[in-house]
Amino acid sequence: MSSAAASPAPRPVSRVDPGAVLALVAVAQVMVVLDATVVNVALPTIKRDVGFSEQSLSWVLNAYTLVFGGFLLLGGRLADRLGRRRLLVAGIALFAGASLVCGVSQSEGMLLGARAAQGLGGALVSPAALSIILTTFAEGPERNRALAVWGAIAGAGGAVGLLLGGLIVEALTWRWVFFINVPIGAVVLALAPRIIPESRTESGTQGGYDAEGALAITLGTIALVYTLIKADSWGWTSGRTLAGFAIAAALIVAFVVIEHRQPEPLVPLRIFSNRGLAASDATMLVVAAALFGVFFFCTLYLQQVLGYSALKTGVAYLPLSLTLVGASALASRFVDRFTPKPVLAAGLLISTAGFVLLTGVSGHSDYASHVLPAMLVLGTGLGMSFVPITIAATNGVAAADSGLASGLLNTTQQVGGSLGIAILSSVSNSRVASSLAAGSSLPVALTHGFKGAFLAAAILCALGVAVALVLLPGRRRKPEDEAVETVALSFARCPGAPYCGHLARIVALGRRMRSAVSSS
Repeated sequence: MSSAAASPAPRPVSRVDPGAVLALVAVAQVMVVLDATVVNVALPTIKRDVGFSEQSLSWVLNAYTLVFGGFLLLGGRLADRLGRRRLLVAGIALFAGASLVCGVSQSEGMLLGARAAQGLGGALVSPAALSIILTTFAEGPERNRALAVWGAIAGAGGAVGLLLGGLIVEALTWRWVFFINVPIGAVVLALAPRIIPESRTESGTQGGYDAEGALAITLGTIALVYTLIKADSWGWTSGRTLAGFAIAAALIVAFVVIEHRQPEPLVPLRIFSNRGLAASDATMLVVAAALFGVFFFCTLYLQQVLGYSALKTGVAYLPLSLTLVGASALASRFVDRFTPKPVLAAGLLISTAGFVLLTGVSGHSDYASHVLPAMLVLGTGLGMSFVPITIAATNGVAAADSGLASGLLNTTQQVGGSLGIAILSSVSNSRVASSLAAGSSLPVALTHGFKGAFLAAAILCALGVAVALVLLPGRRRKPEDEAVETVALSFARCPGAPYCGHLARIVALGRRMRSAVSSS
């Protein structure tokens, strides 16, 4: 994340139109957020047309989220030192170009490589976009309004993406969920030099970037996720599996060593002395693991077993979206009254119940009887979880570390989500294979596998409850935490799980903005 989150913002000079800057940056962010959402509903079609196996399909998401999460903090550092507009333009160019390659891909390798490039582009765009807003608008109500508008536009884009993705897949082909980024990117690239002034941190032209740290943690998590997905077919005690885990562990340890020795590390290890932040990140890791996997497998269940179209799948998620909005507003009020810890624990318990409800799917037209009730419960639980976990992660964090705290929470989401999909895929694939071997039909075998994934997600979410109760301090938010909290609430996004985290935080941020206006 950007260190600009900590520094006072200069007033915009007269030739800069802040409204135009905000509009253009919001369009850039919407493109990145929208892409993750529309891809989700297109997964079964991509699997069929490109020839992905059930085991490798998860990499369409993981290739993006792992690279995005691994390079997010580095993207913020580069933006501050090389120029925020320059990094925004570079990220948009890379993202749009990679989208074009995704759309014309004819093989797994080509598509996954392009998805990884999209993740890198997104890791450059998101922190640069936030940093541009923070340095264009003066600290206080002006900046808060800009952050609220920016976040709301991006959150709405993510929510609309499910329906838009379904429409695109049905009216055109899945390739257009990627092609749509090309004209949007072209517009941003044409207008950015005219509208957005260049800026960089004055003291940021010296020192290293810690690219080796970003590379080590990204390769380490990729090795871990790859091994988890392959372990079932390789054998959990085979030489390849053990070697894969050893390589992953070595790279992750190397990352810790690099951060300890690096004069200007991406992740100063001292920040984890903040118990609230460390506990929130640990909880987010587990919760994201459950959430990403359930969205992945619920989409496959609706289309591969119940026979839903991509558009109908998008519509099927609407009850979750609407419930999420209402629950997020309630969560924001409950946090002020009861502190984040009990609200988060309650939200995760409700989410666990929703995951358990999904284990009752039968594969026989049971959307109304099993999937819909589960989505309503999950929307309630997740809406009550994302808001307090973000607030808890920023309690007591110094203003100088606001960008770092927010970036860490987002990075944890991506890594946890990828690990969750890997774990749940291993469970599901094993159960599908055993069911097919026993003579079951493919829909029955898939349902058996997906139910195992839903059960594993419920266990992960229950583990999140335990982590939150044991590790999270019962501390109330303080007035001095509001600036850091505002940055985290506006920036948070969850590309692997369409829009849940982002939309929940935007609802909470909007309420805080209204409260601030009414009290002033």
